Amino acid sequence: EVQLQASGGGLVQAGGSLRLSCVASGFDFSGYGMRWFRQAPGKKIEWVSRINNEGGIRLYADSVEGRFRTTRSNDVNRLYLQMNNLAPEDTAVYYCAKGYTGETYTPPSTQKGTQVTVSS
Repeated sequence: EVQLQASGGGLVQAGGSLRLSCVASGFDFSGYGMRWFRQAPGKKIEWVSRINNEGGIRLYADSVEGRFRTTRSNDVNRLYLQMNNLAPEDTAVYYCAKGYTGETYTPPSTQKGTQVTVSS
Protein backbone atom coordinates (compact mmCIF):
# COMPACT_ATOMS: atom_id res chain seq x y z
CA GLU A 1 0.00 0.00 0.00
CA VAL A 2 1.35 3.40 -0.99
CA GLN A 3 1.78 5.67 2.00
CA LEU A 4 2.88 9.28 1.85
CA GLN A 5 3.24 11.41 4.93
CA ALA A 6 4.21 15.06 4.75
CA SER A 7 5.53 17.02 7.71
CA GLY A 8 7.36 20.22 8.52
CA GLY A 9 4.56 22.72 8.13
CA GLY A 10 3.83 25.44 10.62
CA LEU A 11 3.18 29.12 11.16
CA VAL A 12 5.72 31.53 9.74
CA GLN A 13 5.84 35.23 9.02
CA ALA A 14 5.95 36.53 5.47
CA GLY A 15 9.49 36.38 4.14
CA GLY A 16 10.33 33.37 6.26
CA SER A 17 11.26 29.83 5.29
CA LEU A 18 10.08 26.30 5.92
CA ARG A 19 11.30 22.91 4.82
CA LEU A 20 8.70 20.26 4.20
CA SER A 21 9.49 16.57 4.19
CA CYS A 22 7.53 13.65 2.80
CA VAL A 23 8.31 10.06 3.75
CA ALA A 24 7.17 7.44 1.27
CA SER A 25 6.56 3.72 1.69
CA GLY A 26 4.84 0.87 -0.10
CA PHE A 27 6.54 1.31 -3.46
CA ASP A 28 9.96 1.59 -5.05
CA PHE A 29 10.54 5.26 -4.28
CA SER A 30 13.69 5.54 -6.37
CA GLY A 31 11.79 4.38 -9.44
CA TYR A 32 9.22 7.16 -9.46
CA GLY A 33 9.09 10.86 -9.97
CA MET A 34 7.29 12.78 -7.26
CA ARG A 35 5.20 15.92 -7.00
CA TRP A 36 4.11 18.46 -4.44
CA PHE A 37 0.60 19.91 -4.41
CA ARG A 38 -1.13 22.37 -2.16
CA GLN A 39 -4.70 23.29 -1.37
CA ALA A 40 -5.69 26.62 0.07
CA PRO A 41 -9.00 27.00 1.91
CA GLY A 42 -11.89 27.09 -0.53
CA LYS A 43 -9.67 26.57 -3.57
CA LYS A 44 -8.89 23.71 -5.87
CA ILE A 45 -5.74 21.70 -5.32
CA GLU A 46 -2.76 23.28 -7.08
CA TRP A 47 0.35 21.63 -8.48
CA VAL A 48 3.52 23.10 -6.95
CA SER A 49 6.50 21.13 -8.21
CA ARG A 50 7.71 17.86 -9.69
CA ILE A 51 11.00 16.00 -9.62
CA ASN A 52 12.09 13.00 -11.64
CA ASN A 53 13.16 9.76 -10.02
CA GLU A 54 16.85 10.61 -9.97
CA GLY A 55 16.34 14.17 -8.85
CA GLY A 56 18.00 15.77 -11.83
CA ILE A 57 14.89 17.28 -13.39
CA ARG A 58 12.77 19.69 -11.39
CA LEU A 59 9.88 21.83 -12.52
CA TYR A 60 7.90 24.44 -10.62
CA ALA A 61 4.66 26.31 -10.87
CA ASP A 62 5.13 29.95 -11.85
CA SER A 63 3.78 31.01 -8.48
CA VAL A 64 6.69 29.40 -6.62
CA GLU A 65 9.51 29.49 -9.19
CA GLY A 66 12.65 30.98 -7.69
CA ARG A 67 11.39 30.64 -4.11
CA PHE A 68 10.79 26.90 -3.69
CA ARG A 69 13.18 24.03 -4.31
CA THR A 70 12.34 20.34 -4.49
CA THR A 71 14.90 17.68 -3.68
CA ARG A 72 14.86 14.03 -2.73
CA SER A 73 16.89 11.42 -0.88
CA ASN A 74 16.26 8.03 -2.43
CA ASP A 75 18.33 6.27 0.22
CA VAL A 76 15.79 7.19 2.89
CA ASN A 77 12.66 7.42 0.71
CA ARG A 78 12.16 11.11 1.36
CA LEU A 79 11.02 14.05 -0.71
CA TYR A 80 11.67 17.63 0.38
CA LEU A 81 10.32 21.08 -0.40
CA GLN A 82 12.43 24.02 0.69
CA MET A 83 10.23 27.10 0.75
CA ASN A 84 11.84 30.52 0.98
CA ASN A 85 10.49 34.05 0.95
CA LEU A 86 7.07 32.77 1.90
CA ALA A 87 4.03 34.91 1.28
CA PRO A 88 0.50 34.78 2.70
CA GLU A 89 -0.75 33.30 -0.57
CA ASP A 90 1.41 30.25 0.10
CA THR A 91 -0.88 29.36 3.00
CA ALA A 92 -2.29 25.92 2.24
CA VAL A 93 -2.19 22.27 3.13
CA TYR A 94 0.71 20.69 1.27
CA TYR A 95 0.65 17.13 -0.07
CA CYS A 96 3.21 14.94 -1.76
CA ALA A 97 2.16 12.62 -4.57
CA LYS A 98 3.68 9.61 -6.29
CA GLY A 99 4.48 9.97 -9.94
CA TYR A 100 5.93 12.62 -12.24
CA THR A 101 3.00 13.46 -14.48
CA GLY A 102 -0.43 14.91 -13.86
CA GLU A 103 -1.52 18.40 -12.95
CA THR A 104 -4.05 17.43 -10.35
CA TYR A 105 -4.22 15.10 -7.40
CA THR A 106 -6.86 13.74 -5.09
CA PRO A 107 -5.28 12.71 -1.81
CA PRO A 108 -6.73 9.50 -0.41
CA SER A 109 -8.64 9.87 2.82
CA THR A 110 -5.76 8.25 4.68
CA GLN A 111 -3.22 10.82 3.56
CA LYS A 112 -2.75 13.84 5.75
CA GLY A 113 -0.98 16.83 4.35
CA THR A 114 0.97 19.38 6.33
CA GLN A 115 -0.45 22.82 7.06
CA VAL A 116 1.58 25.88 6.13
CA THR A 117 0.31 29.22 7.40
CA VAL A 118 2.06 32.44 6.44
CA SER A 119 1.13 35.56 8.34
CA SER A 120 1.51 39.02 6.86
